[in-house]
Amino acid sequence: MNGIVDTTVLIHVFRSYKPALKWLDSQHQYGITSITWLELMEGASSKQNQNRCKILLSQFQVLYVNTSDQQWAMSQLEIFQFSHHIGYADCLIASIANRLQLPLYTHNLKHMKPLIGNLAVQPYVLDI
Repeated sequence: MNGIVDTTVLIHVFRSYKPALKWLDSQHQYGITSITWLELMEGASSKQNQNRCKILLSQFQVLYVNTSDQQWAMSQLEIFQFSHHIGYADCLIASIANRLQLPLYTHNLKHMKPLIGNLAVQPYVLDI
């Protein structure tokens, strides 16, 4: 596995944003966290969009939070909740990248960099 794709990137793919589609097509095997799966499905505005999300999500291996990830996320939330306004979902997503030492491809660098440093990678430039 080459890395983990975050919700921000999947939203761009879902919306057919060309740089995201090009980046994803040029890459290899990627995973998503179970938290990202939940976030994308929760954001679906209709049953039709929910079905489109499921098709998109089925292209990725789902990586699940384990006990050590949960404990790590809890400690990170305590550290960064007030200073950086980082929420629990970002802590859980980052926990898996931290455990596996895999890059997390995201546009949410503001929250992910404090959590996982250089493992947080912007995969393409936004021009929107």
